[in-house]
Amino acid sequence: MARTDQQRKGAQGEDAALEHLRRAGLTLVERNFRCQGGELDLIMRDGAHLVFVEVRRRKSRGFGGAAASITPAKQGRMTIAAQTFLLRYPKLPPCRFDVVAIDGEHIEWLKNVLD
Repeated sequence: MARTDQQRKGAQGEDAALEHLRRAGLTLVERNFRCQGGELDLIMRDGAHLVFVEVRRRKSRGFGGAAASITPAKQGRMTIAAQTFLLRYPKLPPCRFDVVAIDGEHIEWLKNVLD
């Protein structure tokens, strides 16, 4: 199935975020996890922690930039997806939600953004 230009740009942003997180010592658990209630761009391991990562990419920081584009509705879908993913674990690992915001060529990693 052909990918749109927007999908290709999104995948490039995820590739850049993944490389950034790997250089910081995180390991990939799963990419593009989807379930009925939502989706997660990257699921990473940071030591004992399972990290659910939302990747956002914008051309610039205008209008608040990439991180500001994560709405409360999106946060809810991320939470549902994380809860669904965690059903495969008999004992829950410590978890957190991170954001990798890409504004132009600038990458910013925001840790533990949701409670």
